[in-house]
Amino acid sequence: MAEEMIEQKQYTKMAMFKQGVITGIPITLGYIPVAITFGVLSFQSGLSLLELTLMSALVFAGASQFMGVNMIVANASMIEIVIATFVLNFRHFIMSLSFMNSIRDHVSLKGRLGVSLGLTDEAFAVASMNQEKANNNQAVYFYIGIFLSGYLAWVLGSLVGGVLGEVIPEQLSQSMGIALYALFISLLVPAVKKEVRYGLVALIAMLINAIAVQFMSSGWAIVVGTLLGGLSGVVLLKEKYG
Repeated sequence: MAEEMIEQKQYTKMAMFKQGVITGIPITLGYIPVAITFGVLSFQSGLSLLELTLMSALVFAGASQFMGVNMIVANASMIEIVIATFVLNFRHFIMSLSFMNSIRDHVSLKGRLGVSLGLTDEAFAVASMNQEKANNNQAVYFYIGIFLSGYLAWVLGSLVGGVLGEVIPEQLSQSMGIALYALFISLLVPAVKKEVRYGLVALIAMLINAIAVQFMSSGWAIVVGTLLGGLSGVVLLKEKYG
């Protein structure tokens, strides 16, 4: 009887939420330094504290936000920024479909739509490693715990970075930009260890962007590099996923 009560307690909303927050601690710790870097660089690039905080709260996409700020500084047009952001975030369609399919049996449509707003690369990876939680009738609260902790860390980290942007010397803040590249490399290296062709795709996208920027604006060069780099991945990895 006591064992049944303990098991039942583990299925309560608050218990599942707490488990989600604890599970999401690595994401939270990873987001804070990158978010602070974004805040510092954005403030020193000309965005106000309100603008950069709202960007993190409403966009909540680290790579796209860094890219967007760089494109704003480069005087890219709105259409360039929108298209580049759309292309860069297109992977979220695939992640969302996969995630929705894994939790559909125990999470209502309303719940799935809600938690999908917090789905990021890191959150998707952590959620995928905890698939057993999807079989819980309170699974939605577990995912809310993961996503909400990461979201708050990102938004608050951006705010703190914006405040620090007023006191940190610009020479020092420019060196902080390496945090984003470090984040990308940390995501790329494990994949390259498993399949070297992933690295080749990244190299092709980089070379295309470097060439394209000689003939067009940096905004369109990013769009072209992302699209053609992605297409090269379709060709090079066709045998693996075809």
